[in-house]
Amino acid sequence: MIKFICYPKCTTCQKAKKWLDDNKIEYELRDIKLNNPTLEELAEWHEKSGLPLKKFFNTSGLLYKSLDLKNRIPTMSEDEMLQLLATDGMLVKRPLLVGEDFVLVGFKEGEWSAKLIK
Repeated sequence: MIKFICYPKCTTCQKAKKWLDDNKIEYELRDIKLNNPTLEELAEWHEKSGLPLKKFFNTSGLLYKSLDLKNRIPTMSEDEMLQLLATDGMLVKRPLLVGEDFVLVGFKEGEWSAKLIK
């Protein structure tokens, strides 16, 4: 079962959920604010995604800005970044779609279609 990890109040997450529903794709919904990803989950998702770890940060979030992460991330190790991401789900870019052998970060309809619609 695909995990759809989102923040229900986020408009991009709402669009992604509607897209999943419209395309009749089954998923297990998880609210990232109520159920923060663990350090282990984030490390696994990062590996599966093939993306640089900095792509997992919600750069438009208030917490990202208040912590001045734009200037701090370039000097942080991957371990430090993972530990920081694991402290608060609001730091994590969303939605996340986690499958058996893939992780999609953010909602890009073309990317999701290519991965999920056969």
